[in-house]
Amino acid sequence: MGLFRSITATRILRVCTAYICRSPMAEGLLREELRLRSRLDEVCVSSAGPHVSMPGQPADARAQRVCAREGIDLRKCRARQVTESDFRKFSYILAMDRKNLEWLHEYSPAAYRGRIYTMGSWSAVDPDADIPDPYFGSLSGFDDVLARLRPCVTGFLDALQAMERPGRD
Repeated sequence: MGLFRSITATRILRVCTAYICRSPMAEGLLREELRLRSRLDEVCVSSAGPHVSMPGQPADARAQRVCAREGIDLRKCRARQVTESDFRKFSYILAMDRKNLEWLHEYSPAAYRGRIYTMGSWSAVDPDADIPDPYFGSLSGFDDVLARLRPCVTGFLDALQAMERPGRD
């Protein structure tokens, strides 16, 4: 069966600590890249956080501003808590850093741990790097996060597409 299933069955969840910075940025970027590849209707994209204190809260205004400059709309993104059903429902769960990866591994049923990766693991630039939390920094930290997310999203979708079409180049 391989690492990836058919793209038509793919459900992707991105996870960061409180869901107001990195995860919505990754969600928006992933949706935009899927749109550009004419795949948006074939893949379910969502985000959540393990420590969401205010469910329904919109993405951080700085994240929205940085993404809006790139034509990525985060206005519909709303914070939600990771739930037990997420582990069963999503094909891939992409943690923004090792701390979130460890939390996900600790709380996921053992049968679903093979679906959990770090977002950075898909980057050809630096597959061992975490996506840093920009919350306590300046706007430039959000620019940095978006720049770090780009090769991760591209690498993930390229791998997904390659597995969808085995033997084709």
